[in-house]
Amino acid sequence: SALLQGTHDNYKIDHFKNLIEASSNLTKTKVTKENIASHRVISDHLRASSFLIAEGVLPSNEGRGYVLRRIMRRGMRHSHTLGSKEPIFYKMVPTLIKEMSDSYPELKRAEPLITETLKTEEEKFSSLLNRGIEILNENLNKVKNNSFPGEVAFKLYDTYGFPLDLTADILKNKNIKVDNTGFDREMEKSKKLARANWKGSGDKSLEEKWFKVREQLNPTEFLGYEFDKLEGVVLKISKGKDFVKEAKTGDEVEIITNQTPFYAESGGQVGDQGVIYSNDCKVVIEDTQKKMGDLHVHFGKVDKGSLKINQSVNLEIDVNRRNNARAYHSATHLLHEALRRTLGKHVTQKGSFVSPEKLRFDFSHNKPIEKNEIEKIERYVNDMVNTAADVKTRIMTPKKAVEKGALAMFGEKYGEEVRVLSM
Repeated sequence: SALLQGTHDNYKIDHFKNLIEASSNLTKTKVTKENIASHRVISDHLRASSFLIAEGVLPSNEGRGYVLRRIMRRGMRHSHTLGSKEPIFYKMVPTLIKEMSDSYPELKRAEPLITETLKTEEEKFSSLLNRGIEILNENLNKVKNNSFPGEVAFKLYDTYGFPLDLTADILKNKNIKVDNTGFDREMEKSKKLARANWKGSGDKSLEEKWFKVREQLNPTEFLGYEFDKLEGVVLKISKGKDFVKEAKTGDEVEIITNQTPFYAESGGQVGDQGVIYSNDCKVVIEDTQKKMGDLHVHFGKVDKGSLKINQSVNLEIDVNRRNNARAYHSATHLLHEALRRTLGKHVTQKGSFVSPEKLRFDFSHNKPIEKNEIEKIERYVNDMVNTAADVKTRIMTPKKAVEKGALAMFGEKYGEEVRVLSM
C-alpha cells in the first residue's frame, strides 16, 4: 500500500490516516509533532489486537492471551496519555472494519466479539492504570539518581498486577529508570517462598523409574474401544519405588501388561476401574494412568493370591462405569458445540474433567454468561441428546478430520491417525 500510494512511511497510507483521524476525534486532540507517536501506537495496536481477537485469542495472564493483553494495554495507555478518560478502542472498530474487511472478512464476522473484548479490557485497564499511577506518584520521593526502587516496582506487579514494562514506560517520560536488579531480587525472593510452600511429590525417583522402564518395553496396545475384557501378559509390577517379580495379598501395586482394555486417563476423562485376575490371583484396579505417553499403568491392590511377572491374566473393566464416563465425555462435545453456537466461534475448550458421575468443561469467553444464554445452551444440548442419534466412529488423518469439520485444538499434539466420532 505504501508503494502504491507513493510513500515510504506506512503511517502515511490512507488506511492509517483514517485510523489516526478516528483516534484524534475520539481523544479530542489535534495531531501534532508532539503526540503523533501516541496516535500511531493507538492505531497500530488496535489493528493488531483486533486481528488476534478475530482469530480466537482472548486477553489472559499467560501465553498468547498475555501477548494480546500487553499489546492492548500499551495502546490504551497512550490514549490515557492523550487525556482520554473514556474507552476509545472499541469505538474505533467500525473505522478499522471499513478499511480492512473487504480483504479480511473475518473482522466483520468477529465485530461483536472484538468490540466487547476491547471495551471490557479497556475499562479494566483504566481502573488499574489510575491506581498504578497513583502509587507511582506516591513513591516518586523515593527516587534517587533517577532510579525508581525495584521493590516498589515489584509491589506494583505482585499486588496490583501492574507489569514492569508498563511501569518503565510511564517513568521513561519522567527520565526515570526502574531498578531492574532490585525488581529481579524481589521476584527471586517470591519464587523461593513459593517453592518452599510447595511440597510436591517429595520423591523424584517415583517418576524417574518410568523413564528407565520405557526403554525396555513397547507401548501398551490399547484395545478398549473393541473389548471390555481380554487376556494379557504381565510385563512389569511396581511397588513404591521398585519393580518386583511378585506381589502378594494386600500389596498396592502398579501393573503394566502387553495389552489392555483399560482406558488410561486422558482428554479429561478419568481412567477405568475393574479387575485383573487369574486362577491364582485377583487384583482390584482403582485407576489407570498413562506413563511416558504410551504405557498404560494399572493401579490397584492384590485382593487375593499372588501376581507374578510373565503371568497370563484376564483384564476386565467396570463396564457400567466406563459407559457413564463415555456418556459424559460425549456431553462435553455437545456442550462445546452449544457454547460456540450461542456465544460465538471464539469459544474453545481450555480443559475438562469427565467422570462417571459428572463433567466439568473449561472454556474461553470474555464476560459472564447471561441467564437466557445458559437456558439456550442447555436446551440445545438436551435437544441433541433427545434425538438419540447414532454415534459413528471413523479413523482418519488429522488433516482429513479438519476437512470433515472436526475442531483441532491449538497446542494439542495429534498422531498420524485420529479417532473421529460423529453424533
